[in-house]
Order: sequence, then C-alpha cells, then structure tokens
Amino acid sequence: MATESNAVTPLALPVLPLDDEVVLPGMVVPLDLSDTDVRAAVEAAQAAAREGGGKPEVLLVPRIDGTYTGTGVIGTVEQVGRLSDGDPGALIRGRGRVRIGAGTSGPGAALWVEGTRVDAVVPDPLPGAAAELVKEYKALATSWLKKRGAWQVVDRVQQIEDISALADNSGYSPFLTTAQKVQLLETVDAVARLKLAIQWLGEHLAEQDVAESIAKDVQEGVDKQQREFLLRRQLEAVRKELSDLNGGPGSGADESDDYRARVEAADLPEHVREAALKEVDKLERSSDQSPEGSWIRTWLDTVLELPWTERTEDAYDIRGAQEILDAEHAGLQDVKERITEYLAVRKRRSERGLGVVGGRRGGAVLALVGPPGVGKTSLGESVAHAMGRKFVRVALGGVRDEAEIRGHRRTYVGALPGRIVRAIKEAGSMNPVVLLDEIDKVGSDFRGDPAAALLEVLDPAQNHTFRDHYLEVELDLSDVVFLATANVLEAIPEALLDRMELVRLDGYTEDEKVVIARDHLLPRQLERAGLEKDEVTLDESALRKLAGEYTREAGVRNLERAVARLLRKVAAQHELGDRELPFTVTEADLRGLIGRPHHVPESAQDPAERRTAVPGVATGLAVTGAGGDVLFVEASLADPETGASGLTLTGQLGDVMKESAQIALSFLRSHGAELELPVADLKDRGVHIHFPAGAVPKDGPSAGITMTTALASLLSGRLVRTDVAMTGEVSLTGRVLPIGGLKQKLLAAHRAGITTVVIPKRNEADLDDVPAEVLDTLEVHPVTDVRQVLEIALAPASAARREERIPAAA
Repeated sequence: MATESNAVTPLALPVLPLDDEVVLPGMVVPLDLSDTDVRAAVEAAQAAAREGGGKPEVLLVPRIDGTYTGTGVIGTVEQVGRLSDGDPGALIRGRGRVRIGAGTSGPGAALWVEGTRVDAVVPDPLPGAAAELVKEYKALATSWLKKRGAWQVVDRVQQIEDISALADNSGYSPFLTTAQKVQLLETVDAVARLKLAIQWLGEHLAEQDVAESIAKDVQEGVDKQQREFLLRRQLEAVRKELSDLNGGPGSGADESDDYRARVEAADLPEHVREAALKEVDKLERSSDQSPEGSWIRTWLDTVLELPWTERTEDAYDIRGAQEILDAEHAGLQDVKERITEYLAVRKRRSERGLGVVGGRRGGAVLALVGPPGVGKTSLGESVAHAMGRKFVRVALGGVRDEAEIRGHRRTYVGALPGRIVRAIKEAGSMNPVVLLDEIDKVGSDFRGDPAAALLEVLDPAQNHTFRDHYLEVELDLSDVVFLATANVLEAIPEALLDRMELVRLDGYTEDEKVVIARDHLLPRQLERAGLEKDEVTLDESALRKLAGEYTREAGVRNLERAVARLLRKVAAQHELGDRELPFTVTEADLRGLIGRPHHVPESAQDPAERRTAVPGVATGLAVTGAGGDVLFVEASLADPETGASGLTLTGQLGDVMKESAQIALSFLRSHGAELELPVADLKDRGVHIHFPAGAVPKDGPSAGITMTTALASLLSGRLVRTDVAMTGEVSLTGRVLPIGGLKQKLLAAHRAGITTVVIPKRNEADLDDVPAEVLDTLEVHPVTDVRQVLEIALAPASAARREERIPAAA
C-alpha cells in the first residue's frame, strides 16, 4: 500500500486561485492572464524564478464559492503567451499535491503561502489488487473514449503505468463535478483515488448505456419526422428504465398517469371498476396518435373524480332543522313541514336499519311552484343547511338539448357528461341537495326534449339505476334530494309533474312581508349601502306601507328594491350634509324620500275615481306567472242607431275566456226576465266586453261570474260594490263551478284592499291553505249559483238610476 513521502521541506509559493475549477497533478491547462489574481501569481513566480533560477512555480488552489481548499497543486509555468482568442495566457503543468500551511511573504502582489508536498509513494511492482484496478480503469476509460471518438487519447492512457498519474488523469473527464474533482485532489492515497475514478466512470458509462438503449428502442418504432411522438416514447422508456434501476414497478413514475394503479386503488363499485379496467386495457393497446386514447383518458378522469362511495351524514336533529328553516325563511310552512317529515322518517328508518330497500335509498323529489321572488331558490340552500348536506344548483332555464341532461355519446368531439352527473361531481357526495332551477323554462327542438330526459332522473322508482350517455355505467341517484322550482305549473309536462311531489308557494301575506323585510332584507341592504345597523331604522308602519302601497307582488323582490332605494337616498343625503344619522324612517317620511305610492287600494280612492263608479265594471281575481292579481272587466252596449249587434271581446283573450263570455251572455238572455233585467236590449244592441291591460294574454274559465256580473250591472244600472271581488266559472244554467289558484287569488285580494270575496262553494275546502291573518280581513262568500253572486255584488239601485240605466250605461 502506498505511504506518504518523508519529504517535509516547506515550500513558499504564490497562490494562483482557480474559481470553481480543479487542476490535478499531471494535467496541463491554459489559464487566462487577464484575471488579476492569475496574472499576479504568474508574475510573482517569474520574479522568484529570476532570483533563484529554474522555472516559475505557482500553487494552484481551487476556490469554491470564495473559500480555498486545504490542498493545492504545485504547478510549473511552462509558457507565457497568447491564447487562441488572442488574450494573454499561460500554460501551466500540475506536478504534485501540496498541503497548504500559513501565509508568508514574497515578491509581487500575489498571496504567498507555505506548503508541504504530500504525494504518495507507490510501491513497485504494484500489488495484485492495485494492478487489477489499473486494468479496470484503463478498460473503462478506453470504452468511454472510443464512444467519444478520441482514439489518440486511448493510446496515451494505455501507456500510463503509474497508478497515481492514472488516477489523476481522470481529472480531464468533463462529466465529473467540481466537488468530485476536489475529492480526488484531497485524496492522497493513490489506490483510493483510483477506486473513486473507477466508480464515477462506471456510473457515467451505465447512464450512457441507458440513454443509448432508450434511443435505440425509440428509433425502432417511430418516424424521424414525428417529433412529438419521439419525445413521448423517450419519456416512457426513461420511466421504464428508472423503474428497473430502482427495483420496483412505478418507481419514479407519476402515479397520476398510471390509470390502472389509480383504478385499482380507487374505492369504486364493482360494476364501475370492471368497466374502468376494460377502458384501461383499451388505452394500453391504443397508440398515442389515436384519438381514442384521449377519449379514454378523459372518461377515466371523469369516473375517478366522481364520489361513488362518498356520502354526508344527515343531521337528524329534527328540532334544530326546523329552527334553521324558520330562521332563514319566514312563512312557507308547507315546505318546512315536508322537509321536517322527510328528516323524521329518515331518522326512524336509520334507527331500524332500513336505510336501503330494493337497491333504493330514501331520496325525495319536490316541485316548488310559485310566483317569482317568494324564495324558491334560496329555500334549496336552507334545506341543504338543515339536513347537513352539500348543495348544488342546476340552472335549466333555456336548456333545449337533451344531451345537457343525459350527456353526450363519447364518439362526439368535446363530449361531456350531463348536468346531473356534473352536479354530483361538483357536490363531492352521492346524496346532495340538487336544485333544478326554472324547470318550467325547459324547451325542446330538433335536438330532443330535456324534460323527457328528466323523467328517469326524477322518478324515485328508477333513478337508482340512472345511466348517463357519457358514463354508460349505472349511477345511483336514489339518495339525492331533488328540488325543482317553477313559476307556471301548466308549463311542466304532465308526465314529469306526476313524478314529483307538488308544493305550492303562493306568496306572502303583508304581515309576512313585514317580518321578512325587518329580519332579512333590511340587514342585507344596510350592509350593501354601507350603513351600520343602528344608523338607519325603518318603522314597522313604513315597512307595511312599502309592502302594501309601494309594491304589490307575491314575492319580495320589489320590496327589497324599495328598501335599497330608501337606504341609498338616506346615505346620499347624509353625505351631502342634509340628513343627520341615526335616522328612523316613518310612514310620513316615505313620500319625501322615494315619491308617492304606486298601488293605492280602490277602497282608499275617491268614490268618483274608482273603476266601479259606473255600471258595467266588475272586479275579478286571476292567477298569472307573477302570482295572484286583480282583474277588472268592463262591459258596454252599443247605441241602437249604429246598427251594431253581436258580442265583441277585446283584451287579448284566449279561447276558453271567449267561451266564458258567450256563456255569460247566453245565461242572461235566457234568464233575464227572472233576474228583472231588460234582456230585449241585448237583441238589438251590440255588447262589448273588455279586459284592460290588453298587452297581457289572458285565458281560463274563472272570470265567468265576473263577466256575468258586469253585464248584469250594465243592464240593471246597479253599481258593483267597490269592496267585492269574485272568481268562479259559470255554466249555462247559472251554476258556479270550481276554479284553481284560490290561495293566490285571495292573497291578491288582500293586497288590493278588497274586503269581500265571492268564491265557488266547491272551493271552500281550499280555504284551509289560506293564512289565518288573511281570512280574518276578508268576508268570503261561497256560492253555488249566479243569482247569489248578483245579490252580494250589486249595490241597491235608486229609482232615478233605474230610469236612466240604459243611456248611462251606453
């Protein structure tokens, strides 16, 4: 084994720093003299050589990140001249290792240090193990040099017999890092140094072999012009080789791209797992250039992202759920009771182990039908909050493509799953509350009927095996709570409506609007107006007048706009210095802030200005898409001299309403004598019935008794009472037949200030749905015959009025 030299004579040498470079003994390197430290060291060495004779010597010391190493190399300046680029340079040959000691003085501007030679003495001949290392290194070096085409260097390496020089010769290797070269420099033992050189050279050759193997595998299967394909195959080959080197499948590979591993690791139902593995098999057989591979990857990503086994636990605190619903919504008792019943049943079934029956779970499908602004959409969020479930809203307004519900077939470019599947994916659980908003606005065209596609989704007996066209695997929707919202019940297909449980939201009473405005609308609008809670307060009388006279609607959207406008006005006046805060808005302040009211009740108007101030005008009740409303019917007789005859109808009426007018006229003609009406006038003079607001389409039979009353008022000259409104279908025999939407109509009458309402006797059971505070303000008369209607609605006529009834009416 080599031993250190006994030479301990210290040397005094100028230091030539090498920034991030290392020179080993035996190496000949050119150095740029334009560097100040290099030039100073060479000039100092030349000055010392002139005084002592011999060649100039410098100490080559690596400087790594500004720090000198403890070992350097003594170098001889062989030649000073110019480099190939024309800059001044010096050719220096490394001769031996020097362990750096203390600093000393010397000529020139260079740094001088003392050093001790530490070269190892190598025995001759070499031991057997060392000789084998020499052979191994020469073989590896020869193989590497031949791959680079450096044949001349091969001969020079083969001629080196000194083990120390052979180990230091590896300093020429470009693949060695600076840290590795420093390690070679500081390793004095030649055998250990040669072992390091063999290890690093062997690793580099192994890496080159892998790279060549990859290039060869890729070249066999690709065309040189397909660059993208080439890069992908190289990536696959690199991962394969890294896996083999690390001794395990998938090592070093991105697990997100390994679909088979992801499918096997995912918690999927058995039928979904089988379908996914079949698609993985297809993906492995398809080429990267095939579009099918992209389709399969997108499909697998969609399947793996769906929460097949994720479910949220229902909150079975029934009283707590009821409190949440009451706190977030005023009124709407029907919906609150239905949700409370649903939770109570779910709780009892869960306690008795009846969670799943026949593959189906206990979901629910509710249809919330009512006018705009009554809180149908926000109610869905409250239901999810009360149940402790995730909430997803699916907007169906204007959807015309059946594929929006069921998804597209995968053969189409840009195919996607339907909105139902995307909602489940967005919720992250298999039992969310899904709000199907505006289901009555779904259209149909040549692309299909989305409402028909919803039949399976909303059928509790079928939706546990819902099959999306894109997924083509069964998806269990039986635990989802579907809430569908609509404004017009008639716009929902009958088959679809049959699959849902109907819950009507017919609007709010004035008292409920005041509570909603005080507890919900006012705090929200105060925040939006930048006002504190105690800066502006609204008196209850002001809120009541806003709800009753400034807005007339079933919901509260216009009421919220009125409150917002009021608060903006107060905020602006405060900023202009015209209003001091805090401020309480009273009923008397409303007109000065937001103007006069727009909806003054008929009963509050001057008697001469009321619509029913002349005979032939009656007040009816109707239902529109915006809720209940008051409808006036006007009738007049043409002058006999004009020669007009027959019945004229105006107001954009539907066929059913036109037929009701004909029935009313026929009834009065046949029973006029009985009712003490001058029916002879109906034969010779034209009758005109008009419904104001002619731009709004109107249809339905419920205005039958209203038209009959208007005609009877016209013929008799008796005014229709201002405080009376009516609704009901009339028959040819004078029977009053039942109608729909009674609750909405009575709410509209209440909003309009009507105090007496005439309804069909057979609708009396519907009064149970009307809030008690509304019924307390109304005098409801259930009737079975038109004669009863006329007795209630027509005011007594004076003798003078009876004499001039026809001219006045005309």
